[in-house]
Amino acid sequence: NKYPGIRSALCWNREISSLARRHNDANICALPARFLVPSEAIAIVKIFLETNFEAGRHLTRIRKIPLSH
Repeated sequence: NKYPGIRSALCWNREISSLARRHNDANICALPARFLVPSEAIAIVKIFLETNFEAGRHLTRIRKIPLSH
């Protein structure tokens, strides 16, 4: 996550996609295209886009990530 404000997550399945959003407030979903069939990639992205950040106990950790370099 080299660029300010970017929190990218490698999402190789539906559960990881959901956790990346809920726990890490990821705003970029990276897919390992070589290992996913198109229908699974679409399902992963759909979950990523529909899942909200839970904040709470995760917010403290997210606030430690600098917004700018």
